[in-house]
Amino acid sequence: MIGVGVVGYGYWGPNLVRNLHAHPQVRLVAVCDLDPARLDLVRRDYPAVRTTTSSRDLLADPAIQAVVICTRAESHAELALASLRSGRHVLVEKPLAASGEEASRLVDEARRRGLLLMVDHTFVFSPAVRKIRDLLLAGDLGRRVHYYDSVRVNLGPFRHDVNALWDLAVHDLSILDFVFPHPPLEVSCIGVSHMEGQPENLAYLTCWYPDNLLAHIHVNWLAPVKLRRTLIGGDQKMLVFDDLEPSEKLKVYDKGITVTSNGGGRDALMVDDRSGDMWAPKLSNREALALEVDEFVAAIARGARFPADGEAGLRVVRVLEAASRSMRSRGLPVTLDPGLVPLGNP
Repeated sequence: MIGVGVVGYGYWGPNLVRNLHAHPQVRLVAVCDLDPARLDLVRRDYPAVRTTTSSRDLLADPAIQAVVICTRAESHAELALASLRSGRHVLVEKPLAASGEEASRLVDEARRRGLLLMVDHTFVFSPAVRKIRDLLLAGDLGRRVHYYDSVRVNLGPFRHDVNALWDLAVHDLSILDFVFPHPPLEVSCIGVSHMEGQPENLAYLTCWYPDNLLAHIHVNWLAPVKLRRTLIGGDQKMLVFDDLEPSEKLKVYDKGITVTSNGGGRDALMVDDRSGDMWAPKLSNREALALEVDEFVAAIARGARFPADGEAGLRVVRVLEAASRSMRSRGLPVTLDPGLVPLGNP
């Protein structure tokens, strides 16, 4: 059994607590939150779990081997660093930290102590995203991928600790980091806040990758409907990932274009559209968080690789930082230093 303590029982914490408590190889030892009313809910639903308002008290418990952090983004680095220094493995809600410098310090600390640093990039564990990665690795969309186009919008909730970019675009950046082998070369971002003194609630992020792969991400807290839709276009086939679909979340279309030439130069190129069948791959209906907890346990108990490790979290934070710099300059492109952004998944 792995003894786990959770810090933070606000918006996302209850989801992780529910899945940790349900896992047969996890003993949920304690939950910490600054709000006593939130701890009343823990005591009601999990009477055997100890509660505390002090993270120091939680870290003093010898029964805890791993700490899960679900607090405001600006507190992630401090709490994760304290947990690592206490000798615990750590899982941090996205984003890993509020800056690349903080994220890098956490990665270095975990490596130096031989501990696991993991990030709650939930979509990395989604059966649909796992299938997308399989399709891309098998070349089922073709030899090249041309674009990744995502719309991730809803009406609220409006956050005060991060803007819509760090709240919502982080999901797409974690997916891109997981399914493609290279980090972006350059990013450009524009965004705006429609409430004075509040974080940006609307942003458009564009990332340039090698081989002319272009990723565009639209995030918005001020939309009348909730949309979670991603299009990926290859040179042979295309797919649509709609996370709000109860079934058939993923659809693959045998559609594309055919370019022919009669040898007369560029003006003689003929571009014809091609349309074939659509198929929807069968996907597991298990919750992504449940699958994430499975891999969390496997990483700690058996040394298995956790796909959303600290370096993955660092890569995503570096891209978010670059996007934020671009947004402050009204969309001027920002080049990513390849020495600061380690290579992604093979």
